[in-house]
Amino acid sequence: MKPADYKRDQELQAGLVAFSRHTSLLGIVDARARSSLTRQMIDSLHRIAFVRRLGDRPIDPRRMDPTTDLFDPIKAAFLHDRAGDKDEAAWLVFLSTHFGYHRRIKWELTRLVYGGLDEGPRWTWNRTSSDVDGFRRWHESHASRLAGLPFGNHRKYESLRPSAENNLADTIASYVNWVGPNRGFTLMVADVDTPQSNSKMRFDRLYRASPIVQFGRTAKFDFLTMIGKLNIADIEPPYPYLEGATGPTRGAKLLVAGDPQARASVSELSNIVVALGDSLGVGMQTMEDSLCNWQKSQFQYLPFRG
Repeated sequence: MKPADYKRDQELQAGLVAFSRHTSLLGIVDARARSSLTRQMIDSLHRIAFVRRLGDRPIDPRRMDPTTDLFDPIKAAFLHDRAGDKDEAAWLVFLSTHFGYHRRIKWELTRLVYGGLDEGPRWTWNRTSSDVDGFRRWHESHASRLAGLPFGNHRKYESLRPSAENNLADTIASYVNWVGPNRGFTLMVADVDTPQSNSKMRFDRLYRASPIVQFGRTAKFDFLTMIGKLNIADIEPPYPYLEGATGPTRGAKLLVAGDPQARASVSELSNIVVALGDSLGVGMQTMEDSLCNWQKSQFQYLPFRG
């Protein structure tokens, strides 16, 4: 562990102990459990910082090209946003969230669909939003060439079959309808804004308004947090959104009650997680992420591998 990480780890552990003096945190009474959790927090903070610091170094423009092995939809989204094209940036974040990152094939599904199976033209935001029916026909004609390619970990139960209920084309259409082909992402975000809004209010309204087919709690959270990290929109999560969550809710129960199966109000758990995050000086993405990974190994730190 680097010196800066060690210092932060010690601060986080001290913060957990201090918080537990007034709010019961039975899951981290054992020092090994505290250490395991704070290591997960530090990993999460690093992952967030990596995205937020993408502009610190030059990015090869080939990261935007789906015909090359260098294609990376997150770095491509950053470059499109920096060039002023927030619609294409958000579109790439949406596609990468839907297909997910796979440990073996990485961003291959996103690359192949976005790039039209290397045959072009690309299914960019402008092309897709103006011809959703054309995308549906393309998907029906080419789905067999995508068959067998796995989605990422959080999306492993999705299907590429055109005959599937709420299939890929349905998901695409729902995103296009939400953003609006003649409106764009910035105006869509502006629709939920008010003079009294802040980044957390905007996130919550977008989260609750999202009608994207096949985007449950995790996909909505991942999509919107990435939009915020890339600064495509000024949004950040105000809550860990435990309702409907599996891993994060188990982690919150383990933290508070010492039992991942404990009967506990999701609302009360959420309030504790928010208060703890504020006390530790970490955001809700770090709290959600670290609790999810920590509950898999309470007493021994196991790094997340995707």
